[in-house]
Amino acid sequence: MKTHHEDPCPFGPAVEILLPRWTSHILWVLSEHGTLRFSEIRTLIPGITPKVLTERLRKLERDGLVERGYYAQVPPRVEYTTTPLAATLLPTFRVLASWTDEHLPEVAAARRRYDGAQG
Repeated sequence: MKTHHEDPCPFGPAVEILLPRWTSHILWVLSEHGTLRFSEIRTLIPGITPKVLTERLRKLERDGLVERGYYAQVPPRVEYTTTPLAATLLPTFRVLASWTDEHLPEVAAARRRYDGAQG
């Protein structure tokens, strides 16, 4: 396993790329639904603002995880899709989704216990 001298956690750099607010949502939606237009992504991710969606899509494009397709027609059409690099993340996302389904109730119970002991 490579070590990253800047970050003592071996998956820290991946966290920086994948886990800023809304980034994983965008990747999941595109992975599950395929190629989508901006407005379709917004519809599938309630709460994300157009500004933040634009910023995250640009960052994901820069990181090689999303491709932006521009079609010069009237009106112009822009679509977004995941790249083969992003597809390599799907097994990890599925593991995280399974972990969430299986263990989120335990996390909620631990939080209640902790909050009860603090108050």
